[in-house]
Amino acid sequence: MQYHEFASARAGQLFRVAYLMCGDWHEAQDLVQTCLAKLYASWHRIQKSESVDAYARKALLHTYLSHRRLRRSGEIPVAEFNEGRAPGDNADLRLVLMEALSTLPPRNRAVMVLRYLDDLSVEEVAGLLDTSPAAVKSLCNRSLKQLRALLGDERELLFQD
Repeated sequence: MQYHEFASARAGQLFRVAYLMCGDWHEAQDLVQTCLAKLYASWHRIQKSESVDAYARKALLHTYLSHRRLRRSGEIPVAEFNEGRAPGDNADLRLVLMEALSTLPPRNRAVMVLRYLDDLSVEEVAGLLDTSPAAVKSLCNRSLKQLRALLGDERELLFQD
């Protein structure tokens, strides 16, 4: 697969994951653009790898975590959530979830997004973070506990079938 084919096919998915991690449309665009630039620079090597998608996810994750480390000393602006609403979706509940996710540390938030919103297995998330599955499970449990405490009664609305 050529780079431009890969970038065209996967940019939307990468953007969705980036947005869920950072909570800001513009920052997510920057993260994806930086990630795709890194992939382009090493494409000759990456395209030979076993899973280009996994490599791209890992590059996005590292870009996000690096970006958060750089911004840690400054104030992080509150994301604007009113963009990109689909007709019929429950924007208020999405706002509650995004606000709750924004309280988590960057690494915990990344784990939650990759594990539950991008639907990766514990082993896949562990591979992306270069850590053990037990560490991922621990991060998930702590983050879920924190989110449950924050959401209170609203969590029942978020997780209805």
